[in-house]
Amino acid sequence: MSPKIPLRIRVAAAVLMLWAAGRFGFTQSPPAEPQNREPSAREVWSGLLQRRPYPYLVPLPKPEHSPVDGTYTKVVASASDRVHCLRCPDYAPEGGLWKLNLSRGTFRVLHPESRWKSIGTYIVSGDRILLANDPACQGELGLYRWRLQEGELVFKVIDDPCAIKLRAMNLTQHPWRTCQPPNVEAAVTEHWPKPEGCDDAPDH
Repeated sequence: MSPKIPLRIRVAAAVLMLWAAGRFGFTQSPPAEPQNREPSAREVWSGLLQRRPYPYLVPLPKPEHSPVDGTYTKVVASASDRVHCLRCPDYAPEGGLWKLNLSRGTFRVLHPESRWKSIGTYIVSGDRILLANDPACQGELGLYRWRLQEGELVFKVIDDPCAIKLRAMNLTQHPWRTCQPPNVEAAVTEHWPKPEGCDDAPDH
């Protein structure tokens, strides 16, 4: 039977162990960041670009390039301070920056400040563009005329009941400025008036 170790020796041993842990770097790990952190606007945009639309109403179009493909932004002047709401109306034309990406039959739109976003499909025929499969209005289509001139994409609504017509109001309210450089030299040197919000635009 081993002799009982005196209490003072056990305490001294514990103190030495604690000192060694601090001396040699075996310190306690910092607390992990909370998992409910709100994602940044850049993270939301990046995630949205990875998503694919769902065929709520019509089949997904073939992923073909169209003349409107690209990333666009606009800045809307705020008429008043934005009111926080748990379920804001879809496509409400809030003030601030808006981003629109049109890529091979898929459109994606984001209001970075509120993190509101949506996704859907589009088909281009001449100067017409048809929007569909938008989760904000799963059973409705939107038909527009479009014009891309001098670096600005302009929509003119023909018929779009989506989100009590707020989608039409949002898309047609202001021209959308392209994130595409005007020429090769501007693309290489980046010496051109790049619109706000284009820093993380994907390449096409």
